Amino acid sequence: MRQQRKTFQAIEVGDGGDGRWAAHARALWQGLEGLLTAEGRTSEGAERVRALFRAHMPELVPVLERLAGHLDRPGVEAFLTHAALRPFSPACTQIGRNGTLLRNYDFPPDQCEGTIVSSRFLRPVIGMQDMLWGLLDGMNDAGLAVSLTWGGRSVYGRGFAILIVVRYLLETCDTVDEAVDRLRSLPIAVPQNLTLVDPAKAVTVFVGPDMSPTMAPDACAANHQHLPVTDEQERAMRTQERLRAVRAAGADVAAMLKPPLYRSVDEQGSRTLYTACYRPVEGRVTYYWPGESWQQSFEDFIPGSRTVALGRAG
Repeated sequence: MRQQRKTFQAIEVGDGGDGRWAAHARALWQGLEGLLTAEGRTSEGAERVRALFRAHMPELVPVLERLAGHLDRPGVEAFLTHAALRPFSPACTQIGRNGTLLRNYDFPPDQCEGTIVSSRFLRPVIGMQDMLWGLLDGMNDAGLAVSLTWGGRSVYGRGFAILIVVRYLLETCDTVDEAVDRLRSLPIAVPQNLTLVDPAKAVTVFVGPDMSPTMAPDACAANHQHLPVTDEQERAMRTQERLRAVRAAGADVAAMLKPPLYRSVDEQGSRTLYTACYRPVEGRVTYYWPGESWQQSFEDFIPGSRTVALGRAG
């Protein structure tokens, strides 16, 4: 099998008002606008999702309006609410332990933006951006870090894509407890697992459109929640195997770069795209690939790009 390569980039966008974010977003927009649902393409539907955003994420409304104004494309404001996007189902494995958040992100390479973003929308935040301003994982200047995995259940409801929820928690919360409390009022469109870490605590929370936020047994997650995993799901996702492996390994980067946690291409084209190790109390994150790493921090964020080889597990 030919080794696949992917380019990741690191950018600073400030508060979104000086054109840097818009310049980046314009280059992506044509490939993303098709992800807007039919509801989001109607004037009535767009107003419904804007109202949902105003009701549940009021602190971010000025940011959304600023970003939408600078991008200036039809449908962009509804898109940026992340309440009218077609659902997606990343795999992933993650663990929070001793002030560290460690995760593998698994997805088809051509469907991942691959942008490490340093922003100051409401406060300093660094994370792996997707869907223009959502986050797959990230940390803030208060020492809080959050990452996501898919919950493994095919349920869909009215609510937000988890990417904007991660952004919202990091923009508005200082601690795990504050973020968990905030989750109780947020409608979530698809079952997801969030692992949250601060200097004093690490937890995983199961969320979804058909359930209240539920604490997991420990601060680990793969791609299932509270319900039994079917044999078919385990064969496809190896979610229970990965959860056992990450529990046994703890916050060990080397283990994340080996099977079963590091995954080569599956039938859907998904594979491990990066490993992220957040140390939020230090304001530092390191991204890892087989044989390569890239560190960023609040004190020393360096824009640039890296083209990396995506290794084969096994």
